[in-house]
Amino acid sequence: MKVLQMEFYKLKRRKIWLAPLLMLTAQLLWGLWSFSDMSAKELSQGWANILYNFPMLNAMMTPVIAAVIASRAADIEHKGNTYKLLQTVASPGRLFDAKLLCAAVWLTAAIVLQTVTITVFGTLRGFAGAPPVDEIALYFVSTLAVSLTILLFQLILSMLVPNQMIGMILGLVGAFIGLFSLFFPQSFQKLLIWAYYGVLYTVRMDWDRATRVVDYYFVRYDSTGLLCICLFFIALYAIGRRLFIRKEV
Repeated sequence: MKVLQMEFYKLKRRKIWLAPLLMLTAQLLWGLWSFSDMSAKELSQGWANILYNFPMLNAMMTPVIAAVIASRAADIEHKGNTYKLLQTVASPGRLFDAKLLCAAVWLTAAIVLQTVTITVFGTLRGFAGAPPVDEIALYFVSTLAVSLTILLFQLILSMLVPNQMIGMILGLVGAFIGLFSLFFPQSFQKLLIWAYYGVLYTVRMDWDRATRVVDYYFVRYDSTGLLCICLFFIALYAIGRRLFIRKEV
Protein backbone atom coordinates (compact mmCIF):
# COMPACT_ATOMS: atom_id res chain seq x y z
CA MET A 1 0.00 0.00 0.00
CA LYS A 2 2.89 2.39 0.71
CA VAL A 3 4.35 1.77 -2.73
CA LEU A 4 0.92 2.34 -4.30
CA GLN A 5 0.45 5.58 -2.35
CA MET A 6 3.86 6.69 -3.55
CA GLU A 7 2.82 6.10 -7.18
CA PHE A 8 -0.31 8.22 -6.79
CA TYR A 9 1.74 10.93 -5.11
CA LYS A 10 4.29 10.97 -7.95
CA LEU A 11 1.53 11.30 -10.54
CA LYS A 12 -0.35 13.99 -8.62
CA ARG A 13 0.98 16.84 -10.77
CA ARG A 14 1.48 14.92 -14.01
CA LYS A 15 -2.11 15.50 -15.22
CA ILE A 16 -2.56 11.82 -16.08
CA TRP A 17 -6.32 12.41 -16.01
CA LEU A 18 -6.13 14.74 -19.00
CA ALA A 19 -5.91 12.02 -21.68
CA PRO A 20 -9.00 10.05 -20.51
CA LEU A 21 -10.90 13.32 -20.13
CA LEU A 22 -10.11 14.33 -23.71
CA MET A 23 -11.24 10.91 -24.94
CA LEU A 24 -14.55 11.18 -23.07
CA THR A 25 -15.09 14.73 -24.34
CA ALA A 26 -14.47 13.67 -27.95
CA GLN A 27 -16.85 10.72 -27.60
CA LEU A 28 -19.53 12.88 -26.01
CA LEU A 29 -19.27 15.48 -28.78
CA TRP A 30 -19.49 12.70 -31.37
CA GLY A 31 -22.58 11.33 -29.61
CA LEU A 32 -24.27 14.75 -29.51
CA TRP A 33 -23.63 15.16 -33.23
CA SER A 34 -24.38 11.62 -34.36
CA PHE A 35 -27.60 11.22 -32.37
CA SER A 36 -28.87 14.79 -32.72
CA ASP A 37 -31.40 14.08 -35.50
CA MET A 38 -33.10 10.70 -35.10
CA SER A 39 -36.34 9.36 -36.48
CA ALA A 40 -38.85 7.43 -34.39
CA LYS A 41 -37.46 4.16 -35.76
CA GLU A 42 -33.91 5.17 -34.89
CA LEU A 43 -34.99 6.13 -31.38
CA SER A 44 -36.61 2.72 -30.99
CA GLN A 45 -33.19 1.14 -31.64
CA GLY A 46 -31.25 3.85 -29.84
CA TRP A 47 -29.74 1.67 -27.11
CA ALA A 48 -28.54 -0.96 -29.56
CA ASN A 49 -27.23 1.77 -31.86
CA ILE A 50 -25.13 3.51 -29.22
CA LEU A 51 -23.78 0.22 -27.84
CA TYR A 52 -22.78 -0.70 -31.39
CA ASN A 53 -20.90 2.52 -32.07
CA PHE A 54 -19.06 3.06 -28.79
CA PRO A 55 -16.92 -0.11 -29.03
CA MET A 56 -15.81 1.20 -32.42
CA LEU A 57 -14.82 4.51 -30.84
CA ASN A 58 -13.01 2.64 -28.08
CA ALA A 59 -11.09 0.58 -30.62
CA MET A 60 -9.87 3.80 -32.25
CA MET A 61 -9.13 5.83 -29.11
CA THR A 62 -8.43 3.63 -26.09
CA PRO A 63 -5.13 2.07 -27.29
CA VAL A 64 -3.70 5.58 -27.64
CA ILE A 65 -5.08 6.66 -24.25
CA ALA A 66 -3.64 3.50 -22.66
CA ALA A 67 -0.26 4.28 -24.21
CA VAL A 68 -0.34 7.83 -22.81
CA ILE A 69 -1.32 6.67 -19.31
CA ALA A 70 1.36 3.95 -19.31
CA SER A 71 4.00 6.36 -20.51
CA ARG A 72 3.12 8.97 -17.89
CA ALA A 73 3.24 6.31 -15.19
CA ALA A 74 6.61 4.87 -16.24
CA ASP A 75 8.73 7.60 -17.78
CA ILE A 76 9.29 9.56 -14.56
CA GLU A 77 11.70 6.84 -13.38
CA HIS A 78 13.41 6.64 -16.76
CA LYS A 79 13.99 10.39 -16.77
CA GLY A 80 15.47 10.38 -13.28
CA ASN A 81 17.14 6.98 -13.64
CA THR A 82 15.60 6.02 -10.31
CA TYR A 83 14.35 2.48 -10.90
CA LYS A 84 17.45 1.08 -9.19
CA LEU A 85 17.01 3.50 -6.28
CA LEU A 86 13.36 2.50 -5.84
CA GLN A 87 14.32 -1.16 -5.72
CA THR A 88 16.29 -0.49 -2.54
CA VAL A 89 13.02 0.22 -0.71
CA ALA A 90 10.61 -2.03 -2.62
CA SER A 91 10.97 -5.22 -4.61
CA PRO A 92 10.68 -4.95 -8.42
CA GLY A 93 7.55 -7.09 -8.33
CA ARG A 94 5.81 -4.75 -5.90
CA LEU A 95 6.86 -1.73 -7.93
CA PHE A 96 5.43 -3.31 -11.08
CA ASP A 97 2.15 -4.13 -9.33
CA ALA A 98 1.86 -0.63 -7.87
CA LYS A 99 2.33 1.06 -11.22
CA LEU A 100 -0.18 -1.29 -12.84
CA LEU A 101 -2.79 -0.66 -10.14
CA CYS A 102 -2.26 3.08 -10.25
CA ALA A 103 -2.62 3.25 -14.04
CA ALA A 104 -5.59 0.85 -13.94
CA VAL A 105 -7.45 3.10 -11.47
CA TRP A 106 -7.33 6.02 -13.90
CA LEU A 107 -8.44 3.96 -16.90
CA THR A 108 -11.17 2.21 -14.91
CA ALA A 109 -12.50 5.57 -13.71
CA ALA A 110 -12.69 6.73 -17.34
CA ILE A 111 -14.62 3.61 -18.39
CA VAL A 112 -17.03 3.95 -15.46
CA LEU A 113 -17.65 7.58 -16.38
CA GLN A 114 -18.08 6.63 -20.04
CA THR A 115 -20.68 3.96 -19.18
CA VAL A 116 -22.60 6.36 -16.96
CA THR A 117 -22.47 8.99 -19.71
CA ILE A 118 -23.89 6.54 -22.26
CA THR A 119 -26.77 5.65 -19.91
CA VAL A 120 -27.60 9.26 -19.04
CA PHE A 121 -27.26 10.43 -22.64
CA GLY A 122 -29.57 7.70 -23.97
CA THR A 123 -32.17 8.43 -21.31
CA LEU A 124 -32.15 12.19 -21.92
CA ARG A 125 -32.14 11.71 -25.70
CA GLY A 126 -35.34 9.70 -25.46
CA PHE A 127 -34.21 6.25 -26.54
CA ALA A 128 -37.18 3.88 -26.46
CA GLY A 129 -37.62 1.82 -23.32
CA ALA A 130 -35.67 1.70 -20.10
CA PRO A 131 -31.88 1.42 -20.27
CA PRO A 132 -30.97 -2.26 -20.96
CA VAL A 133 -29.05 -2.77 -17.73
CA ASP A 134 -27.82 -6.27 -18.65
CA GLU A 135 -26.45 -5.15 -22.01
CA ILE A 136 -24.84 -2.04 -20.54
CA ALA A 137 -23.24 -4.18 -17.82
CA LEU A 138 -21.83 -6.55 -20.44
CA TYR A 139 -20.53 -3.56 -22.38
CA PHE A 140 -18.80 -2.25 -19.25
CA VAL A 141 -17.22 -5.60 -18.36
CA SER A 142 -16.02 -6.15 -21.93
CA THR A 143 -14.62 -2.65 -22.32
CA LEU A 144 -12.86 -2.86 -18.96
CA ALA A 145 -11.31 -6.27 -19.66
CA VAL A 146 -10.00 -5.30 -23.10
CA SER A 147 -8.80 -1.84 -22.04
CA LEU A 148 -6.91 -3.11 -18.99
CA THR A 149 -5.22 -5.80 -21.09
CA ILE A 150 -4.07 -3.18 -23.60
CA LEU A 151 -2.96 -0.95 -20.73
CA LEU A 152 -0.92 -3.80 -19.24
CA PHE A 153 0.77 -4.41 -22.60
CA GLN A 154 1.61 -0.72 -22.94
CA LEU A 155 2.86 -0.46 -19.35
CA ILE A 156 5.22 -3.40 -19.84
CA LEU A 157 6.70 -1.66 -22.88
CA SER A 158 6.96 1.67 -21.09
CA MET A 159 8.70 0.15 -18.07
CA LEU A 160 11.13 -1.99 -20.05
CA VAL A 161 12.00 0.48 -22.82
CA PRO A 162 13.31 3.94 -21.85
CA ASN A 163 12.32 5.49 -25.19
CA GLN A 164 8.63 6.24 -24.65
CA MET A 165 8.05 7.01 -28.33
CA ILE A 166 8.14 3.27 -29.02
CA GLY A 167 5.19 2.69 -26.73
CA MET A 168 3.30 5.63 -28.22
CA ILE A 169 3.87 4.38 -31.77
CA LEU A 170 2.62 0.93 -30.79
CA GLY A 171 -0.42 2.57 -29.22
CA LEU A 172 -1.19 4.22 -32.56
CA VAL A 173 -0.61 0.94 -34.38
CA GLY A 174 -2.95 -0.77 -31.89
CA ALA A 175 -5.66 1.79 -32.60
CA PHE A 176 -5.23 1.14 -36.33
CA ILE A 177 -5.44 -2.63 -35.78
CA GLY A 178 -8.42 -2.27 -33.45
CA LEU A 179 -10.41 -0.33 -36.03
CA PHE A 180 -9.65 -2.41 -39.11
CA SER A 181 -9.87 -5.72 -37.26
CA LEU A 182 -13.62 -5.14 -37.10
CA PHE A 183 -13.66 -6.28 -40.73
CA PHE A 184 -11.61 -9.44 -40.06
CA PRO A 185 -13.02 -12.93 -39.38
CA GLN A 186 -13.56 -13.49 -35.67
CA SER A 187 -11.15 -16.41 -35.65
CA PHE A 188 -8.41 -13.97 -36.63
CA GLN A 189 -9.66 -11.23 -34.31
CA LYS A 190 -9.12 -13.43 -31.28
CA LEU A 191 -5.37 -13.47 -31.94
CA LEU A 192 -5.06 -9.70 -31.34
CA ILE A 193 -5.80 -8.01 -28.03
CA TRP A 194 -6.82 -4.76 -29.78
CA ALA A 195 -9.48 -6.62 -31.77
CA TYR A 196 -11.46 -7.75 -28.74
CA TYR A 197 -13.63 -4.65 -28.76
CA GLY A 198 -15.13 -6.23 -31.88
CA VAL A 199 -15.04 -9.80 -30.57
CA LEU A 200 -17.11 -8.84 -27.53
CA TYR A 201 -19.75 -6.88 -29.40
CA THR A 202 -23.23 -7.38 -27.93
CA VAL A 203 -24.90 -5.74 -30.94
CA ARG A 204 -24.96 -6.53 -34.63
CA MET A 205 -25.97 -4.39 -37.59
CA ASP A 206 -28.11 -5.49 -40.53
CA TRP A 207 -27.96 -3.22 -43.57
CA ASP A 208 -30.48 -3.74 -46.34
CA ARG A 209 -28.75 -2.81 -49.60
CA ALA A 210 -32.02 -2.35 -51.46
CA THR A 211 -33.80 -0.08 -48.97
CA ARG A 212 -30.63 1.36 -47.37
CA VAL A 213 -32.21 0.77 -43.97
CA VAL A 214 -30.00 -0.14 -41.01
CA ASP A 215 -31.29 -2.31 -38.17
CA TYR A 216 -29.45 -2.92 -34.88
CA TYR A 217 -30.16 -5.90 -32.66
CA PHE A 218 -28.66 -7.53 -29.59
CA VAL A 219 -26.94 -10.90 -29.95
CA ARG A 220 -25.77 -13.63 -27.62
CA TYR A 221 -22.69 -12.61 -25.65
CA ASP A 222 -19.40 -14.28 -26.55
CA SER A 223 -18.33 -15.52 -23.10
CA THR A 224 -15.50 -17.50 -24.72
CA GLY A 225 -14.08 -14.24 -26.04
CA LEU A 226 -14.16 -12.75 -22.55
CA LEU A 227 -12.31 -15.80 -21.22
CA CYS A 228 -9.69 -15.42 -23.97
CA ILE A 229 -8.96 -11.77 -23.19
CA CYS A 230 -8.71 -12.62 -19.48
CA LEU A 231 -6.17 -15.33 -20.34
CA PHE A 232 -4.26 -12.77 -22.42
CA PHE A 233 -4.17 -10.49 -19.37
CA ILE A 234 -2.90 -13.26 -17.08
CA ALA A 235 -0.21 -14.30 -19.57
CA LEU A 236 0.94 -10.72 -20.18
CA TYR A 237 1.03 -10.04 -16.45
CA ALA A 238 3.11 -13.13 -15.68
CA ILE A 239 5.54 -12.54 -18.55
CA GLY A 240 5.82 -8.77 -18.13
CA ARG A 241 6.30 -8.91 -14.37
CA ARG A 242 8.99 -11.54 -14.71
CA LEU A 243 10.82 -9.56 -17.40
CA PHE A 244 10.78 -6.43 -15.24
CA ILE A 245 12.05 -8.31 -12.18
CA ARG A 246 14.93 -9.75 -14.20
CA LYS A 247 15.71 -6.48 -15.98
CA GLU A 248 18.98 -4.80 -15.06
CA VAL A 249 18.25 -1.17 -14.23
